[in-house]
Amino acid sequence: MPDAILGISAYYHDSAAALLIDGKIIAAAHEERFTRKKHDSNFPLNAARYVLEEGGIEYSELTAVAFYDKPYIKFERLLETYHAFAPKGFQSFLSAIPVWIKEKLFMKRMLHEELSKLGKGKVAILFPEHHLSHAASAFYPSPFEDAAILTIDGVGEWATSTICHGRGNEIKILKELDFPHSVGLLYSAFTYYTGFKVNSGEYKLMGLAPYGNPHSEELEKFKKIILDELVDIREDGSILLNMKYFKYATGLKMTDDKKWQKLFGLPPRQPESPITQPYMNMALAIQQITEDIVLKLARTTKELTGSKNLVMAGGVALNSVANGKILAQNIFEDLWIQPAAGDAGGALGAALTAWYIWMGKNRNHIETPDAMQGAYLGPEFSNRQIENVARKYNATYRYFEDFDKLTGDVAKLINEGNIIGWFQGRMEYGPRALGNRSILGDARNPEMQKKMNLKIKYREGFRPFAPTVLEEDMGVYFEIGKPSPYMLLVIPVKDERRKPEPPGYDDMKLYDRLYHIRSDVPAITHIDYSARIQSVNKNTNPRYWQVINAFKKLTGYGVIVNTSFNVRGEPIVCTPDDAFRCFMRTEMDYLVLGNYLFDKEQQEKLKDDINWKEEFKLD
Repeated sequence: MPDAILGISAYYHDSAAALLIDGKIIAAAHEERFTRKKHDSNFPLNAARYVLEEGGIEYSELTAVAFYDKPYIKFERLLETYHAFAPKGFQSFLSAIPVWIKEKLFMKRMLHEELSKLGKGKVAILFPEHHLSHAASAFYPSPFEDAAILTIDGVGEWATSTICHGRGNEIKILKELDFPHSVGLLYSAFTYYTGFKVNSGEYKLMGLAPYGNPHSEELEKFKKIILDELVDIREDGSILLNMKYFKYATGLKMTDDKKWQKLFGLPPRQPESPITQPYMNMALAIQQITEDIVLKLARTTKELTGSKNLVMAGGVALNSVANGKILAQNIFEDLWIQPAAGDAGGALGAALTAWYIWMGKNRNHIETPDAMQGAYLGPEFSNRQIENVARKYNATYRYFEDFDKLTGDVAKLINEGNIIGWFQGRMEYGPRALGNRSILGDARNPEMQKKMNLKIKYREGFRPFAPTVLEEDMGVYFEIGKPSPYMLLVIPVKDERRKPEPPGYDDMKLYDRLYHIRSDVPAITHIDYSARIQSVNKNTNPRYWQVINAFKKLTGYGVIVNTSFNVRGEPIVCTPDDAFRCFMRTEMDYLVLGNYLFDKEQQEKLKDDINWKEEFKLD
């Protein structure tokens, strides 16, 4: 009988489940994709049911369940923190501690109750540490026998960053940075202050940063304030935060707003309000400082391990701009980042920890390019299920027996300026859509970025879009010498593809800069001439590669726009029903579900039924 391990992350944000069978990653998925509740933090019952079904495993047949952190140590940290900052934080104490005493302190019992919904049987429950789960998620699926491991996030139990060394099946923790001093929470404080939501808006802050004026006095002033008053950065990358300016340790907010306003001379930006230049400069200031910290941590990691390879995980490892800087500095010969770098990836890391450390299994076969299978680890759907959705909504479609003919037609539609919902195979694990739950467009079209933001995604107009490029064509468009399959590296667009900046470019208003045509692929070129690229390997995702290659045959360009198949505030679509509803609620032109092509104009003709119209209204 095979050894099967179920990994679980839950109760903070981005709950997920993952399944290993004899050490092989069988399935992994976020709970939010099933419940349609973005960043769902509840026990991942739906995701766990899915991964067990995908593996053909009954709950009673599991060898172990691994939970991604140690609740007792986290409780210890809460108590010690409230004690250290007393009498501050009394209100937060009164709201947090009763929940812990009633529920989370008895996490094992709570998990048993939830797991009993999956089936009967006595299964061992393991609790690896939070950052060990992150480290395991980065090292064990990587293509390296030996690697330095850097994990950076908000906070686990005590640790906020760790440096580890992975060899064979062993992970040795070498150095930790402990709460409340946290790179992730420092970045989240600025996420909050610039008007975005903590734990989900950090990528918006990263996208806003290039709009800061790199030559302005205000930028330098903000950086000086941060370095003089908020954070002391040591040469090894460790930091000390001046906690009199932060409230997250004991309060219900990230910052002491009055003190920050006095420091920076501007109030916290209200969510959804217009974004003025000072907030753009603030975003650039903290992004540059974060990059400096991450680079220092990477150099220390190299010194401590002597390894030529680096692997990364934790929420800050999703800062693809900082990742690109590590690559550009050539600190390591090779770099691999876990695509589900945040807490969702902790589910996989916990399962891997159980397999390699608790069970003592050897890494007998290290896979290339990695063991993540392109991160295509979620559910897939049959033709019959797609046809059932079409029948449910009385939708018309064309079915293509010949996939070559479908990709040829889709390439023509993209070339004509259409936006395509693209739904294929297994859903992605991690926050990025990588060509199976994606929305596609023409990277050459100067109107595409604006149209996708405002009419498809219904999100802030300044947000950049990522390119997907054929792996063999990466060097044609971007300054990169290694594949980037998981959209976790921001890389400069090649000089020869760029168009010159107009005079006074950095002083122009946000949208004047945004809509200036910066290259021959303007829809994916951010205002600092960078792009967060995904390269596609023909063997990893042949269907996605094929549609891009068909576009290349037609236009000469082996690159398209790829954004996640969802609208703002909703998770990436999971099922054909999710995809069809999203398609009808936006101004997408066509939808491809497997080999089925749906034309929006044809669906519009069916809108005579008022109840049918109501079905697709945005909430």
